[in-house]
Amino acid sequence: MACAEDIWPHHRANVGIALFNAAGQVWLGRREGTPPPWNWQLPQGGIDPGEAPETAALRELEEETGISAASVSIIGEIPGWLAYDYPPDVREDPKFHKKRHLGQKQRWFALRFAGPDADIDLEQHGEVEFDAWRWGNLDEIPGLIIPWKREVYEQVATAFAKFAVPSR
Repeated sequence: MACAEDIWPHHRANVGIALFNAAGQVWLGRREGTPPPWNWQLPQGGIDPGEAPETAALRELEEETGISAASVSIIGEIPGWLAYDYPPDVREDPKFHKKRHLGQKQRWFALRFAGPDADIDLEQHGEVEFDAWRWGNLDEIPGLIIPWKREVYEQVATAFAKFAVPSR
């Protein structure tokens, strides 16, 4: 749900990126080490202290895909925050205790990719997030994401549908 930041004080500030190619398809990444069927998602990541959300989106995109800011343009954003809670089994998992967050609140951006697919390098950054990628249709993403993130992805698909068309 869209929300003001102060009603989510225990949620990690995050950005999400819907990257569209010239054909209007969206970039999908398969999360490294996540079993099917819900192992595909859009790039996302934390906002560093003092960092503007737009800056975080461009940084996260480059870290996760190897695509530099020079190859994209911001074409839209969802005003305000979208948020989801981690389910109890995730919050209770010992490897998640270090996060100390109840979930994530996200600022979402739509970007247009103007470079060649050869610019995509999943190993650009030391921490590899995705082990595969593909171009897909925006309306398929809610069915590919883990169920507890699905409501946010449905909102993203609706808000960014106008960008899922070939660019001129």
